[in-house]
Amino acid sequence: MAIPTEIRQWILTNKPTGLPELSGPNQTFTLKTTSLPSLKDNQVLVKSIYLSNDPAQRGWITKDVDPERLYVPPVEQDGVMRARSVAEVVESKSSKYNKGDKLVATTGWAEYSIQDADKCQACADLPGLSVTHYLGAFGLTGLTAYYGTKIIARAGKEDTVVVSGAAGATGSMVVQIAKKLLGCKRVVGIAGNDDKCKWVENLGADLCLNYKMGNFKQDLIRATDGYVDVYFDNVGGEILDLMLTRMKKDGRVAACGAITDYNRSEKPGLKNWFEVISNRIEIKGFIASDFVAQGKGPETVKELVTAVKEGKIKVGDENETVVDTKFEDVPKTWMLLFEGANTGKLITKLV
Repeated sequence: MAIPTEIRQWILTNKPTGLPELSGPNQTFTLKTTSLPSLKDNQVLVKSIYLSNDPAQRGWITKDVDPERLYVPPVEQDGVMRARSVAEVVESKSSKYNKGDKLVATTGWAEYSIQDADKCQACADLPGLSVTHYLGAFGLTGLTAYYGTKIIARAGKEDTVVVSGAAGATGSMVVQIAKKLLGCKRVVGIAGNDDKCKWVENLGADLCLNYKMGNFKQDLIRATDGYVDVYFDNVGGEILDLMLTRMKKDGRVAACGAITDYNRSEKPGLKNWFEVISNRIEIKGFIASDFVAQGKGPETVKELVTAVKEGKIKVGDENETVVDTKFEDVPKTWMLLFEGANTGKLITKLV
């Protein structure tokens, strides 16, 4: 593989308040070409192969956000759009990596990038599985599902659990962890179409409801007769508001995401907040990287890999949506997140 002297990057040029714009005078991202700097000791030059698409990225680019209110620094104006990827080492000045090795790094939306070797994660062989799962089931996605379900929500065998966004990257892992690893009594998923609901039930959910159906509210009330112990929230908005009325006294909510509101300039308020008070509901937000920073990541990934080998959790092609994408179309593939087009993890494969 020839070493390039110039590289293409997608730059954040206009921070959005609503839905990001991919064309026009206020387009959110701009494709630019820049010179590649020289490689230094303990660094590697990598070529991005697969890009991770995550709803959280939308929060990193919001206009006028207070940096102190984010768990990671926002993407800077005129900076490279941030993303993690599976990449291949093209050149190395590190004893840790050789040419041709695969690793996970925060490359951003860049064809090539130079990375500090100590900040990269080696991709160990996953027999029978794609390396892309290091961005999903065995990456921050899977860790988020694990920590949120087991530690934050403290889900157990006697619990009824509801999971929104159940056909998404995190939600689909939550369903399996709750049902197959923790042995929860009943798991109910919420997803965006009938095919996704069938897939979620195939993963282990006792029932999955299509929130786009006109009778969704009545169906959810029937499905949660007796109320629920745990709600794993990936969406926020109206579904969270409704779920507050379905929680048991002392119920636990793991607040993971709020994709419903990410592209809204005006955020709707919660009408049922008093339920939190009257029923002593515990709502706790969390970020998986907090647990990773404590050194728990490798142990958790090992546990998840073992669960797959033992047949307790299903991880395979059906757990991800991999989209062949020209580098010129990287933002278009990312935008599929907000259309609900993916089942499981949305991965950009650069072609």
